[in-house]
Amino acid sequence: MPKNTESKLQYYINLAEHGTEFDIDLIMKDLDSNTTIIDSKFIDYALSLVKSAKGIEVIGEYLFKGTQIQRNYCTLFFNRRDDWPIVKKAFMMGLIDEIQAFSK
Repeated sequence: MPKNTESKLQYYINLAEHGTEFDIDLIMKDLDSNTTIIDSKFIDYALSLVKSAKGIEVIGEYLFKGTQIQRNYCTLFFNRRDDWPIVKKAFMMGLIDEIQAFSK
């Protein structure tokens, strides 16, 4: 992964726009307790650029099987797409809390 800020942002954008399972996995692996605020903003922005059917499918898988931080970012992704059924399902399963379920 690139070290400078501009290159990092472009790295995440490229992954998101390509949107394969491998690309989404690379983005998601960077969401952990060591994620910086800047990286979290880059990842959040980049995820908003995912348009491929496979990429969206993989984000859905992370919503149900990912870590808490990954589920939170996946929830934001689906909320911004107004894809409420998947968010509601995750909420009803106890995978995300009420605040996260209804945030954008």
